[in-house]
Amino acid sequence: MVEKGQVKREMLGSRLGFLLLSAGCAIGLGNVWRFPYITGAYGGAIFVGIYIFFLFAILPIMIMEFAVGRASRRNMGLALRVLEPAGTYWHRFGWVALVGSYMLMMFYTTVTGWMLSYCWFMASGALSGLTPEGVGGFFKAALGRVDVQIIGMSLSVVLGFGVCALGVQKGVERVVKLMMVGLLLILVLLVARALLLPGAGAGVRFYLVPDWGKFSEVGLLNVCNAAMNQAFFALSVGIGAMTIFGSYQPKDRSLTGEALWIMGLDTFVGIMAGLIIFPACFAFGVEPGAGPGLVFVTLPNIFNSMGGGRLWGTLFFIFLAFASLSTVIAVFENIISYSADVWGMPRRRATVLHAGAMWLLSLPCALGFNLLSFVQPLGAGSSILDFEDFLISNNVLPLGGLLFLLFCCRRRGWGWENFLTEVDQGVGVKFPPWLRGYLTWILPALILVLFAVGYVEKFGLMEHLKLFWATAYRPGMGGWIVGILAAGTLLWRLLARRRSRR
Repeated sequence: MVEKGQVKREMLGSRLGFLLLSAGCAIGLGNVWRFPYITGAYGGAIFVGIYIFFLFAILPIMIMEFAVGRASRRNMGLALRVLEPAGTYWHRFGWVALVGSYMLMMFYTTVTGWMLSYCWFMASGALSGLTPEGVGGFFKAALGRVDVQIIGMSLSVVLGFGVCALGVQKGVERVVKLMMVGLLLILVLLVARALLLPGAGAGVRFYLVPDWGKFSEVGLLNVCNAAMNQAFFALSVGIGAMTIFGSYQPKDRSLTGEALWIMGLDTFVGIMAGLIIFPACFAFGVEPGAGPGLVFVTLPNIFNSMGGGRLWGTLFFIFLAFASLSTVIAVFENIISYSADVWGMPRRRATVLHAGAMWLLSLPCALGFNLLSFVQPLGAGSSILDFEDFLISNNVLPLGGLLFLLFCCRRRGWGWENFLTEVDQGVGVKFPPWLRGYLTWILPALILVLFAVGYVEKFGLMEHLKLFWATAYRPGMGGWIVGILAAGTLLWRLLARRRSRR
C-alpha cells in the first residue's frame, strides 16, 4: 500500500484545462442521444425543468468529489483512507472507483467504436444513396459483423489509453482540450444548420414546449427517476472520476464556482444536441426514435436527404466521437490513477495492464449483437449492453453518490466542517452552509426512493406495489393478511423473473 506523501502528484497546467477536462468527462453520449429523446418522451420543457432541478440537487455530490480529491491529492481508491477518521472503514469502499469505471467502460468502448466507425462510413460515402430501409439494414449488418465491432472497440481502447500514457498535462489535458474546443465549434455549426431547415420550428416546439399529456401518461415518479438518472449520468458522479480531477486542481479557486461552470457547459451541450436532432427530424418528416436507432438510422437518413448531407453527417459523427472519446480518456485516467495511488504502479505499466484488461472485459458487449446475441439478461430483446448500462446507471452511480454524501456530511466520516473548509478555499462562489440538513437527510432519502422506483419500473412490478399499498393499511387483520400476500407475490415474481433469465 502506498502511504500518503509517497507519490509525486502531477498537476493540471491551467484552470481551462481543469474545466474542459471535467466537462469532457461529463459530456458524453448520454447528452447527445439520451437527453434529447427522453426530453421529448417525458413532457418536453416540463422534463427539462425537472432535469435542471436534479442537476442542482445533485451538483453538491460533484463538489464533494472534487473536494475529496483536492484535499487528499489522491484517487478515490486512496482518498477515503487518507481523509477518514481513525478507526473507521470508509477506505473499504475505495474499490468503487476502479470497479465502477470498468463497468462504465465495458460498454462505453463499444458504443464509442460505433461512433468512430460511422465517421468513416459517412465520410467515405458508404451510406450515400441508401434507402431508409437500406440505412437500417446497414446498421444491423454492422452490428452483426464481428470484425467491425471488435475493430471499433479496440480502436477506442487504444486511443484512450494511448492518450493517458503520455501523462496528465502532455496527454490527457492537451488532447481533451483540443477535442472539447472542436466539439463546441462543430456543435454551433450543426445547430445553425438544423434551425435553418424548413419546418424546423415544429421540432423545436416538440422538444421544448411543455406537453402535459405525456407528463401525465408517464407519471411524476417515473419522470423524476429518469431525470435523476440522467443527471447522475450527465455529471459523471458516483465512480470517483471527478475525485481524480480534483486531486490535480490547485487551491486558488473555490470548487463550487468551478462545478457551476462545468454543469452549465454540460447542460448547454445536451440542450443544443436536441436543437440539432429534433428540428432535423421534423423538417424531413421523420419520427424521432430512441438510442442507437436515432443516431445510426434516423439521422443518416436525414443527412442523405439534405444538401451537403455527407459533409454535415461526417461533422455530426466527429462531434459524437469527440464527446465519447473525451469521456473514455477521462475515465481511463481514473483507472490508471487508481493503480498509481493504491498499488504504487508506474503509469506506463498501469496503462498496458488496464488496456489489456479493458479490451478483454469489453468483448462481451462488442459480441453481444452477434455471437452472444442469445444472451438477453433483462428479458427478451435485451442485450449485454442494456444490462451493463442498467448496472452502472441505476445502481453504481446513485449509490456511489450516496457514499460521497455520507462521507462528507457525517461526523464519523470526513465531516461537514472539513468539507466546507476545503471547498471554499480560493476565490469564487462559496458553498451554502445551510444545505447541510438537505445533504444529510433529504438528498440521501430521495436517492434511495428513486433508486427503488427504478427497479419497480424496470421489472414491471408497479401493479403489485399498488395492490400492497391499497391493502396493507386497511383496518383489521384482513387488510394486513392481504397486504402480506401482495408483498409475497411481489417477491415471488421478482425471483421468478431471475430464474427465467438464467
